[in-house]
Amino acid sequence: MNFLFDMSMVTGNILSPPVLFFFLGLIAVALKSDLEIPQPLPKLFSLYLLMDIGLHGGHELYHSGFSWELVTVLGACFLMASIVPIYSFFILRARFGAADAAAIAATFGSISAVTFITGISFLESQQVAYKGYMVAGMALMESPAIIIGVLLYNIYGQKEQNSKKKTNWGHILRDAFFNGSIMLLVGALLIGILSGDKGWHDFQPFDSIFKGMLCFYLLDNGIVAARRLKALRGNLGFLLSFSILMPLFNAALGIGIAYLIGLSKGNALLFCLLTASASYIAVPAAMRLAIPKSNPAFTVPVALGIVFPFNVIIGIPLYYYIIQQIL
Repeated sequence: MNFLFDMSMVTGNILSPPVLFFFLGLIAVALKSDLEIPQPLPKLFSLYLLMDIGLHGGHELYHSGFSWELVTVLGACFLMASIVPIYSFFILRARFGAADAAAIAATFGSISAVTFITGISFLESQQVAYKGYMVAGMALMESPAIIIGVLLYNIYGQKEQNSKKKTNWGHILRDAFFNGSIMLLVGALLIGILSGDKGWHDFQPFDSIFKGMLCFYLLDNGIVAARRLKALRGNLGFLLSFSILMPLFNAALGIGIAYLIGLSKGNALLFCLLTASASYIAVPAAMRLAIPKSNPAFTVPVALGIVFPFNVIIGIPLYYYIIQQIL
Protein backbone atom coordinates (compact mmCIF):
# COMPACT_ATOMS: atom_id res chain seq x y z
CA MET A 1 0.00 0.00 0.00
CA ASN A 2 1.31 3.46 -0.82
CA PHE A 3 0.57 6.88 0.64
CA LEU A 4 -1.86 7.73 -2.17
CA PHE A 5 -4.06 4.75 -1.33
CA ASP A 6 -3.97 5.75 2.31
CA MET A 7 -5.27 9.22 1.42
CA SER A 8 -7.99 7.64 -0.69
CA MET A 9 -9.18 5.79 2.41
CA VAL A 10 -9.23 9.06 4.36
CA THR A 11 -11.18 10.94 1.70
CA GLY A 12 -13.43 7.95 1.12
CA ASN A 13 -14.30 7.83 4.82
CA ILE A 14 -14.87 11.60 5.02
CA LEU A 15 -17.09 11.51 1.93
CA SER A 16 -19.24 8.65 3.20
CA PRO A 17 -22.85 9.74 3.82
CA PRO A 18 -22.87 9.17 7.63
CA VAL A 19 -19.78 11.34 8.18
CA LEU A 20 -21.05 14.02 5.79
CA PHE A 21 -24.32 14.19 7.72
CA PHE A 22 -22.28 14.75 10.90
CA PHE A 23 -20.61 17.71 9.15
CA LEU A 24 -24.02 18.95 8.03
CA GLY A 25 -25.08 19.11 11.67
CA LEU A 26 -21.97 21.13 12.55
CA ILE A 27 -22.55 23.51 9.64
CA ALA A 28 -26.23 23.95 10.50
CA VAL A 29 -25.35 25.19 13.99
CA ALA A 30 -22.55 27.43 12.66
CA LEU A 31 -25.02 29.05 10.24
CA LYS A 32 -27.69 29.31 12.98
CA SER A 33 -30.12 27.16 11.04
CA ASP A 34 -33.23 25.81 12.77
CA LEU A 35 -32.40 22.29 11.54
CA GLU A 36 -32.87 19.74 14.32
CA ILE A 37 -34.00 16.16 14.91
CA PRO A 38 -37.14 16.33 17.09
CA GLN A 39 -37.02 14.51 20.41
CA PRO A 40 -37.24 11.63 21.20
CA LEU A 41 -36.18 10.39 17.73
CA PRO A 42 -32.40 10.52 18.46
CA LYS A 43 -33.02 8.10 21.33
CA LEU A 44 -34.90 5.80 18.94
CA PHE A 45 -32.02 5.91 16.43
CA SER A 46 -29.56 5.04 19.21
CA LEU A 47 -31.70 2.11 20.37
CA TYR A 48 -32.03 0.82 16.81
CA LEU A 49 -28.27 0.96 16.17
CA LEU A 50 -27.50 -0.90 19.40
CA MET A 51 -30.17 -3.51 18.66
CA ASP A 52 -28.93 -4.08 15.12
CA ILE A 53 -25.27 -4.41 16.05
CA GLY A 54 -26.14 -6.65 19.00
CA LEU A 55 -28.24 -9.01 16.87
CA HIS A 56 -25.55 -9.07 14.20
CA GLY A 57 -22.91 -9.93 16.78
CA GLY A 58 -25.15 -12.62 18.30
CA HIS A 59 -25.69 -14.18 14.90
CA GLU A 60 -21.95 -14.27 14.32
CA LEU A 61 -21.40 -15.86 17.74
CA TYR A 62 -24.11 -18.42 16.92
CA HIS A 63 -21.89 -19.64 14.08
CA SER A 64 -18.46 -19.22 15.69
CA GLY A 65 -19.37 -20.44 19.19
CA PHE A 66 -17.16 -20.37 22.28
CA SER A 67 -13.39 -20.28 21.73
CA TRP A 68 -10.20 -19.35 23.52
CA GLU A 69 -9.83 -16.56 20.98
CA LEU A 70 -13.05 -15.09 22.37
CA VAL A 71 -11.74 -15.37 25.94
CA THR A 72 -8.45 -13.71 24.91
CA VAL A 73 -10.22 -10.81 23.20
CA LEU A 74 -12.56 -10.24 26.15
CA GLY A 75 -9.58 -10.29 28.50
CA ALA A 76 -7.78 -7.70 26.37
CA CYS A 77 -10.91 -5.52 26.32
CA PHE A 78 -11.23 -5.69 30.10
CA LEU A 79 -7.53 -4.86 30.53
CA MET A 80 -7.71 -1.74 28.38
CA ALA A 81 -10.96 -0.57 29.98
CA SER A 82 -9.25 -0.87 33.36
CA ILE A 83 -5.87 0.77 32.72
CA VAL A 84 -6.85 3.65 30.39
CA PRO A 85 -8.80 5.60 33.06
CA ILE A 86 -5.93 5.19 35.54
CA TYR A 87 -3.15 6.81 33.53
CA SER A 88 -5.61 9.30 31.98
CA PHE A 89 -6.58 10.43 35.49
CA PHE A 90 -3.02 11.24 36.52
CA ILE A 91 -2.39 13.20 33.32
CA LEU A 92 -5.61 15.18 33.77
CA ARG A 93 -4.74 15.95 37.41
CA ALA A 94 -2.13 18.39 36.08
CA ARG A 95 -5.01 20.64 35.02
CA PHE A 96 -8.18 19.59 36.87
CA GLY A 97 -9.31 18.65 40.34
CA ALA A 98 -10.01 15.04 41.27
CA ALA A 99 -13.73 15.21 40.38
CA ASP A 100 -13.31 16.45 36.82
CA ALA A 101 -10.16 14.38 36.23
CA ALA A 102 -11.94 11.19 37.32
CA ALA A 103 -15.02 11.92 35.20
CA ILE A 104 -13.04 12.71 32.05
CA ALA A 105 -10.70 9.74 32.62
CA ALA A 106 -13.68 7.38 32.94
CA THR A 107 -15.03 8.79 29.68
CA PHE A 108 -11.79 7.89 27.89
CA GLY A 109 -11.63 4.49 29.56
CA SER A 110 -15.06 3.57 28.25
CA ILE A 111 -16.22 3.30 24.63
CA SER A 112 -18.32 4.98 21.96
CA ALA A 113 -20.77 2.55 20.38
CA VAL A 114 -21.34 4.88 17.43
CA THR A 115 -17.59 5.06 16.69
CA PHE A 116 -17.56 1.25 16.76
CA ILE A 117 -20.56 1.11 14.42
CA THR A 118 -18.94 3.64 12.07
CA GLY A 119 -15.85 1.40 12.05
CA ILE A 120 -18.01 -1.56 11.03
CA SER A 121 -19.47 0.54 8.21
CA PHE A 122 -15.90 1.39 7.10
CA LEU A 123 -14.87 -2.30 7.13
CA GLU A 124 -17.90 -3.24 5.07
CA SER A 125 -17.06 -0.54 2.53
CA GLN A 126 -13.54 -2.01 2.32
CA GLN A 127 -15.00 -5.57 2.19
CA VAL A 128 -13.00 -6.61 5.26
CA ALA A 129 -14.37 -9.38 7.50
CA TYR A 130 -14.67 -9.15 11.28
CA LYS A 131 -15.96 -11.39 14.06
CA GLY A 132 -19.18 -10.89 16.02
CA TYR A 133 -17.45 -11.40 19.35
CA MET A 134 -16.11 -7.86 19.11
CA VAL A 135 -19.63 -6.75 20.06
CA ALA A 136 -19.27 -8.68 23.32
CA GLY A 137 -15.97 -6.88 23.89
CA MET A 138 -17.70 -3.55 23.37
CA ALA A 139 -20.37 -4.41 25.95
CA LEU A 140 -17.69 -5.48 28.44
CA MET A 141 -15.65 -2.27 28.18
CA GLU A 142 -18.27 0.23 29.30
CA SER A 143 -18.60 -0.62 32.99
CA PRO A 144 -15.01 -1.05 34.34
CA ALA A 145 -14.07 2.54 33.51
CA ILE A 146 -17.03 3.88 35.51
CA ILE A 147 -16.06 1.88 38.58
CA ILE A 148 -12.39 2.83 38.38
CA GLY A 149 -13.26 6.50 37.86
CA VAL A 150 -15.34 6.48 41.03
CA LEU A 151 -12.59 4.66 42.95
CA LEU A 152 -10.01 7.25 41.88
CA TYR A 153 -12.31 10.07 42.97
CA ASN A 154 -12.95 8.39 46.32
CA ILE A 155 -9.22 8.07 46.94
CA TYR A 156 -8.04 11.48 45.74
CA GLY A 157 -11.20 13.60 45.91
CA GLN A 158 -11.80 12.95 49.59
CA LYS A 159 -8.20 13.92 50.30
CA GLU A 160 -8.83 17.26 48.59
CA GLN A 161 -12.05 17.90 50.52
CA ASN A 162 -11.11 16.04 53.71
CA SER A 163 -14.48 14.29 53.34
CA LYS A 164 -15.64 10.93 54.65
CA LYS A 165 -18.91 10.80 52.74
CA LYS A 166 -19.80 7.25 51.68
CA THR A 167 -20.37 6.37 48.04
CA ASN A 168 -23.64 4.69 47.11
CA TRP A 169 -22.10 1.71 45.35
CA GLY A 170 -25.49 0.08 44.81
CA HIS A 171 -26.63 2.87 42.49
CA ILE A 172 -23.24 3.12 40.80
CA LEU A 173 -22.93 -0.60 40.07
CA ARG A 174 -26.52 -0.76 38.87
CA ASP A 175 -25.94 2.12 36.45
CA ALA A 176 -22.60 0.65 35.36
CA PHE A 177 -23.86 -2.84 34.56
CA PHE A 178 -27.57 -2.37 33.90
CA ASN A 179 -27.90 0.97 32.12
CA GLY A 180 -30.21 0.95 29.12
CA SER A 181 -27.57 0.82 26.38
CA ILE A 182 -25.76 -2.13 27.99
CA MET A 183 -29.02 -3.99 28.62
CA LEU A 184 -30.16 -3.58 25.01
CA LEU A 185 -26.76 -4.45 23.53
CA VAL A 186 -26.24 -7.57 25.65
CA GLY A 187 -29.90 -8.56 25.32
CA ALA A 188 -29.80 -8.26 21.52
CA LEU A 189 -26.54 -10.24 21.49
CA LEU A 190 -28.19 -13.09 23.42
CA ILE A 191 -31.31 -12.94 21.24
CA GLY A 192 -29.09 -13.19 18.15
CA ILE A 193 -27.44 -16.31 19.59
CA LEU A 194 -30.71 -17.95 20.65
CA SER A 195 -32.67 -17.18 17.47
CA GLY A 196 -29.89 -18.28 15.11
CA ASP A 197 -30.22 -18.13 11.34
CA LYS A 198 -34.01 -17.90 11.32
CA GLY A 199 -34.01 -14.94 13.70
CA TRP A 200 -31.40 -13.12 11.63
CA HIS A 201 -33.30 -13.84 8.41
CA ASP A 202 -36.48 -12.40 9.94
CA PHE A 203 -34.60 -9.30 11.13
CA GLN A 204 -32.87 -8.56 7.80
CA PRO A 205 -35.52 -6.11 6.50
CA PHE A 206 -34.74 -3.94 9.55
CA ASP A 207 -30.99 -4.42 9.09
CA SER A 208 -31.26 -3.01 5.56
CA ILE A 209 -32.03 0.49 6.91
CA PHE A 210 -28.93 0.52 9.16
CA LYS A 211 -26.98 3.15 7.23
CA GLY A 212 -30.00 5.42 6.92
CA MET A 213 -30.52 5.35 10.68
CA LEU A 214 -26.80 5.98 11.19
CA CYS A 215 -27.03 9.08 8.96
CA PHE A 216 -29.92 10.49 11.00
CA TYR A 217 -28.10 9.74 14.26
CA LEU A 218 -24.84 11.35 13.17
CA LEU A 219 -26.71 14.41 11.88
CA ASP A 220 -28.14 14.86 15.37
CA ASN A 221 -24.71 14.22 16.91
CA GLY A 222 -23.21 16.97 14.75
CA ILE A 223 -25.85 19.43 15.96
CA VAL A 224 -25.34 18.48 19.62
CA ALA A 225 -21.53 18.54 19.35
CA ALA A 226 -21.46 22.01 17.79
CA ARG A 227 -23.71 23.42 20.51
CA ARG A 228 -21.69 21.93 23.37
CA LEU A 229 -18.19 22.83 22.21
CA LYS A 230 -18.74 26.33 23.59
CA ALA A 231 -18.58 24.87 27.10
CA LEU A 232 -14.84 24.19 26.73
CA ARG A 233 -13.78 27.83 26.72
CA GLY A 234 -10.78 28.40 28.96
CA ASN A 235 -9.67 24.78 28.75
CA LEU A 236 -9.97 24.26 25.01
CA GLY A 237 -6.23 24.14 24.24
CA PHE A 238 -5.42 21.53 26.88
CA LEU A 239 -8.50 19.39 26.21
CA LEU A 240 -8.00 19.57 22.44
CA SER A 241 -4.42 18.32 22.78
CA PHE A 242 -5.40 15.63 25.27
CA SER A 243 -8.39 14.51 23.19
CA ILE A 244 -6.22 13.94 20.13
CA LEU A 245 -3.03 12.57 21.70
CA MET A 246 -4.80 10.18 24.08
CA PRO A 247 -6.79 8.35 21.35
CA LEU A 248 -3.59 8.05 19.31
CA PHE A 249 -1.71 6.60 22.28
CA ASN A 250 -4.55 4.25 23.19
CA ALA A 251 -4.89 3.17 19.56
CA ALA A 252 -1.17 2.37 19.45
CA LEU A 253 -1.57 0.19 22.55
CA GLY A 254 -4.62 -1.45 20.99
CA ILE A 255 -2.77 -2.23 17.77
CA GLY A 256 0.16 -3.64 19.75
CA ILE A 257 -2.14 -5.92 21.76
CA ALA A 258 -4.00 -6.96 18.58
CA TYR A 259 -0.65 -7.96 17.08
CA LEU A 260 0.36 -9.95 20.17
CA ILE A 261 -2.90 -11.92 20.38
CA GLY A 262 -3.10 -12.47 16.62
CA LEU A 263 -6.28 -10.63 15.66
CA SER A 264 -7.30 -10.35 12.03
CA LYS A 265 -7.21 -6.92 10.38
CA GLY A 266 -10.93 -6.31 10.75
CA ASN A 267 -11.02 -7.37 14.40
CA ALA A 268 -7.85 -5.40 15.11
CA LEU A 269 -9.44 -2.20 13.79
CA LEU A 270 -12.56 -2.67 15.91
CA PHE A 271 -10.49 -3.42 19.02
CA CYS A 272 -8.33 -0.39 18.27
CA LEU A 273 -11.45 1.81 17.97
CA LEU A 274 -12.77 0.52 21.28
CA THR A 275 -9.52 1.50 23.00
CA ALA A 276 -9.29 4.88 21.22
CA SER A 277 -12.89 6.06 21.62
CA ALA A 278 -14.58 7.90 24.49
CA SER A 279 -18.10 7.50 25.88
CA TYR A 280 -20.52 10.43 25.61
CA ILE A 281 -23.70 8.68 26.74
CA ALA A 282 -23.38 6.10 29.53
CA VAL A 283 -20.31 7.41 31.38
CA PRO A 284 -21.30 11.10 31.60
CA ALA A 285 -24.70 10.04 32.90
CA ALA A 286 -23.11 7.74 35.50
CA MET A 287 -20.55 10.38 36.52
CA ARG A 288 -23.32 12.93 37.08
CA LEU A 289 -24.75 10.58 39.71
CA ALA A 290 -21.52 9.17 41.15
CA ILE A 291 -19.42 12.35 41.17
CA PRO A 292 -21.87 15.27 41.38
CA LYS A 293 -19.00 17.73 41.84
CA SER A 294 -17.69 16.97 38.34
CA ASN A 295 -18.58 19.40 35.57
CA PRO A 296 -20.64 17.69 32.80
CA ALA A 297 -19.69 20.57 30.51
CA PHE A 298 -16.32 18.82 30.03
CA THR A 299 -17.19 15.15 29.48
CA VAL A 300 -19.79 15.26 26.69
CA PRO A 301 -18.22 18.08 24.59
CA VAL A 302 -14.79 16.43 24.76
CA ALA A 303 -16.03 12.95 23.82
CA LEU A 304 -18.61 14.03 21.25
CA GLY A 305 -17.13 17.28 19.95
CA ILE A 306 -13.44 16.32 19.69
CA VAL A 307 -12.69 12.60 20.12
CA PHE A 308 -15.59 11.31 18.03
CA PRO A 309 -15.00 13.44 14.90
CA PHE A 310 -11.23 12.91 15.16
CA ASN A 311 -11.64 9.14 15.21
CA VAL A 312 -14.26 9.09 12.46
CA ILE A 313 -12.48 11.47 10.09
CA ILE A 314 -8.80 10.70 10.67
CA GLY A 315 -8.53 7.85 13.18
CA ILE A 316 -10.37 5.05 11.38
CA PRO A 317 -8.41 5.22 8.09
CA LEU A 318 -5.15 5.99 9.94
CA TYR A 319 -5.49 3.06 12.33
CA TYR A 320 -6.46 0.73 9.51
CA TYR A 321 -3.49 1.84 7.42
CA ILE A 322 -1.11 1.08 10.31
CA ILE A 323 -2.82 -2.27 10.92
CA GLN A 324 -2.35 -3.20 7.28
CA GLN A 325 1.36 -2.50 7.54
CA ILE A 326 1.81 -4.53 10.75
CA LEU A 327 -0.63 -7.45 10.66
